[in-house]
Amino acid sequence: MNENDSGAWIGMDGVLTQYREYLPVSQSTPIISLGEGNTPLVRSRNLSERLGCPELFFKLEGCNPTGSFKDRGMVVAVAKALELGTEAIICASTGNTSASAAAYGAYSGIKTYVVVPDGEISKGKLAQAIAYGAEIIAVSGSFDQALDIVRRLEEELPVVVVNSVNPYRIQGQKTAAFEIVDQLGNAPTELYLPVGNAGNITAYWAGFQEYYENRRSGGLPRMMGFQAEGAAPIVDNVPIEVPRTVASAIRIGNPASWRQAIAARDHSNGVIDKVTDEEILEAYSLLARTEGIFCEPASAASVAGLLKQASSGRDLSETAVVCVLTGNGLKDTELAVDVVSPKIREVSANYRDVARVVDHVRDL
Repeated sequence: MNENDSGAWIGMDGVLTQYREYLPVSQSTPIISLGEGNTPLVRSRNLSERLGCPELFFKLEGCNPTGSFKDRGMVVAVAKALELGTEAIICASTGNTSASAAAYGAYSGIKTYVVVPDGEISKGKLAQAIAYGAEIIAVSGSFDQALDIVRRLEEELPVVVVNSVNPYRIQGQKTAAFEIVDQLGNAPTELYLPVGNAGNITAYWAGFQEYYENRRSGGLPRMMGFQAEGAAPIVDNVPIEVPRTVASAIRIGNPASWRQAIAARDHSNGVIDKVTDEEILEAYSLLARTEGIFCEPASAASVAGLLKQASSGRDLSETAVVCVLTGNGLKDTELAVDVVSPKIREVSANYRDVARVVDHVRDL
């Protein structure tokens, strides 16, 4: 097998190569890649019928190298940090950013520092950062406090912050909007996605606008963002000191891109609403059991939002909908076991006992 100049396998060019003309890269920017981007856009097979929405698709961002959408922005942020000669990067994280930063830091041979709220990060995500060799610092506080700390550290120490406050992160993440247009042949009517720190809704809107201005699409979608009820500062219009939700990736009380998210909502005639943990978990389970898609809980907020819109009586029959599923379910396997109530039948190791269980297929 051959490799291209970026180190990625031929046929799997990363976003720096695929969308170079739309990104802030120059001849001096290192073109690195772990094969991020090119994630599947899957047509719904079952929920579309339930919702009366025949044009329903899921964007599987959990298929990125570290299992979340963060890799799109991280590759750009780290490449630009390398261009400056940086030897260390740092981030605050509820999980996915830490995994992505640590992976691209390891790949690029630079030190990665991760500041996490103690006890507020899933074991699966923390395991990734540990495996990639990051220096992990757990603080007795919230994500928002952790982010304040790393931003101050960047001012005083030779480290680069790679959270979404870094503008290169947004530049990389907008490539998912390009991909959706390229895959569908046009922009969808509505785009549903979770909202935590609000960088992603900001990035998608920027991407759709840029493609439209360059005549790569014939329209712009409504941006439909959803926060968890216990962590909905944008919806409630007030920062939340102690956000609470089962969806740890969007457990953020004071989003860094708050203002930009409001602009994306308003300029697209869209919505930013909230969904309950119960609605998130219902969507989480429905995706797995009716569509064969295992996403992390925060990802399911997009589908929970769509279900909420449909239950209000909206006619979606002429609406092309894309739900962004931001992370892989393997990021938070404890939840699947604790919440979904798995049915595990224990029998002895012989043919007849197993056959009695399987024989229930006759009743289906």
